Amino acid sequence: MRKRNLTAAGIALVSALTLAACGSGGDSDQPAASVSGGTRSEPVVTLDRPMEKPDLVLTDTEGEKYDLIERTKGHPTLVYFGYTHCPDVCPLTMNNIDVAMRQLPKAEQDDLRVVFVTSDPERDTPAALKKWLGGINKKFVGLTGSFDTIQAGARSVNIGIEKPVKKKNGDVVSTHGAQVLLSSPKDDKIHWMGMQDAGVDHYSKALPKIIKGQNP
Repeated sequence: MRKRNLTAAGIALVSALTLAACGSGGDSDQPAASVSGGTRSEPVVTLDRPMEKPDLVLTDTEGEKYDLIERTKGHPTLVYFGYTHCPDVCPLTMNNIDVAMRQLPKAEQDDLRVVFVTSDPERDTPAALKKWLGGINKKFVGLTGSFDTIQAGARSVNIGIEKPVKKKNGDVVSTHGAQVLLSSPKDDKIHWMGMQDAGVDHYSKALPKIIKGQNP
């Protein structure tokens, strides 16, 4: 099946249409997780114009500085913006990636970098990220820091995130893009995006090719 190629403007539109609004609890007028708009793209999209990785220097789960560009250089890399209190979209996405990753040979698992950047840094401390990601895959990298820095990094790759909002009933709603950025080890640029409907089968098929810098 052909993958849909997108221009930079198209990616901006796709990202804008797939913001996931996740809350810690439900109201009758606001589901715990919802998607604004929609898109008919393939689950894994090949970009016609590759993008640079977000230039982010944040704090990892050990409390150490992590330069995303430098630390992932030369490695196939997946980057996702989300948060640990997300009730469904984020854990499902990360678990799908984990299941697909575990099907790879050990050498390819070791080469692959999966980076989870929080969109809710006030609550997602290094310790909170370490605990949450440790329950999925201890090889996953968790990053936190200034919200403004994270938001700017996300916007540089056309991923929209908004500052978490606390509602009157105490629920916290965080709105973030649901795309997974996939970069090639050949040039360290983002050539592909995993959309919200990408499941285990899609990542299982795509990852072996992405690791080699090939179109999935």
